[in-house]
Amino acid sequence: MKLKQLEGLLGNLEQFSCPKIELEQYPTSVHIASRMLFSAEKTFGDVTGKVVADFGCGCGTLGIAAALLDADYVVGVDIDAQSLETASVNAEDMEVELNLMQCDINNLKWRGQFIDTVIMNPPFGTRKKGADMNFLSVALKVATQAVYSLHKTSTRDHVKKMALRDCDATSAEVLCELRFDVPQLYKFHKKKEVDIAVDLWRFVPPKDQDRVVKTFSRHQ
Repeated sequence: MKLKQLEGLLGNLEQFSCPKIELEQYPTSVHIASRMLFSAEKTFGDVTGKVVADFGCGCGTLGIAAALLDADYVVGVDIDAQSLETASVNAEDMEVELNLMQCDINNLKWRGQFIDTVIMNPPFGTRKKGADMNFLSVALKVATQAVYSLHKTSTRDHVKKMALRDCDATSAEVLCELRFDVPQLYKFHKKKEVDIAVDLWRFVPPKDQDRVVKTFSRHQ
């Protein structure tokens, strides 16, 4: 599938009807979503034939993009039931399989390492400080191959330091800088649309041996 074709298909998806500011719900634009998943597959081979988890999946844009790129299995996780309902309708309309789970990321009880790739557009942490890094920390514990995530460009140095030092990533690379179009969704928004610079990151989780050694050492 070509990039333009993927972007065109994602443009048909429904987005938040009543977004919740406490969850920092903003739709991932089709421009960003298509390039994020296309890069993950065409450059690194992290999607096709893989088990992919979409953290904070919202209306399912990223997860559906992974399914359209022939991921072997896609699971979307979100705390918001209304968003999951929209994601389910979107997946049905696109005729792809998207497995959905209502759960707080912090309460995931997954055992064993069966997720290859995590994709996510996490909260930026403007409402709840540290929410972005919390998502990343959990993602790096779950993924075995890679984590793709969007973070404000203004936080680049902080994200890299936290990923490598506190989240045990073996590498943290900015693949590109993108413009995140934030529409006028909430009452406090004064402008019709605002562009925010965001980085598309690729993080590599610790290898199995590293996980074991670090877990053992922390319990001494």
